[in-house]
Amino acid sequence: MNTQEYNHLVNRLDFPSDIGKLARDKNLNRELLLILYTQRVTRDSTRRYYQVKNRAHKLLSQWKAGSTLAQIARNEIFPPVLLSLILMQQHGMPRKEFWKYIRDPKSAPDKRIKKEFIDVVREDIIYSPAGMDVQYQRGKKGEARLCEWLDKNGLGYRTEDEIRGEYQKTPDCLLNEPVEINGMKVHWFESKANFGSAHEVKRNNKKQIHPYTEIFGPGIIVYWFGYVSDCEQIDGVKVVDASYFNRSLKDIMADK
Repeated sequence: MNTQEYNHLVNRLDFPSDIGKLARDKNLNRELLLILYTQRVTRDSTRRYYQVKNRAHKLLSQWKAGSTLAQIARNEIFPPVLLSLILMQQHGMPRKEFWKYIRDPKSAPDKRIKKEFIDVVREDIIYSPAGMDVQYQRGKKGEARLCEWLDKNGLGYRTEDEIRGEYQKTPDCLLNEPVEINGMKVHWFESKANFGSAHEVKRNNKKQIHPYTEIFGPGIIVYWFGYVSDCEQIDGVKVVDASYFNRSLKDIMADK
């Protein structure tokens, strides 16, 4: 898909319930739609965070008048956990204490807060502990799949954990020796267990990929769930999706 098609799809994902509906209507992969929803919500919440925070006093008054944190979050179309963080800090709860109760709502001493934290954790599929763990595990799964492919094709490498501290920026896998693939000498591989929207690709290029090319040389980045066809390109970087790793290195190198 291109960026216009991506935006059309993402703009139909306002709430978690839209994921299942759109998956059925368009026959699309639910995990892909979850990723697209996550991208929209995180981007929107970053943009609107201080707008919501500036209205914290008014929103807290609604909570004190009887509205629940989950109801206020739905009205604001804002992640329930982040909305709760803003309001509870306004209410005097320290950030560290807030996250302690979010991780274990039943440990909250206040009966109302205990019940409402259980609700916001259940409703927030992104910023809740379970939601963040899903994203973390997806990332680890992508890295494991990349390493498995490199191992199967006999390419020696060091992982990010093994080379951390040696360089300012470290890719997921740095090859021990570069390998020439279809005319490009590849030095590194980077795994992204998400979808490469124009915004995502541009941000990654600036923060990570461009520095990699300056430090190590050309490389390959994989967006496991695909990427927009009109994404920003960097010289010396090949952008691929999951289908690239369904083939052996020998078969890929045989391409003309």
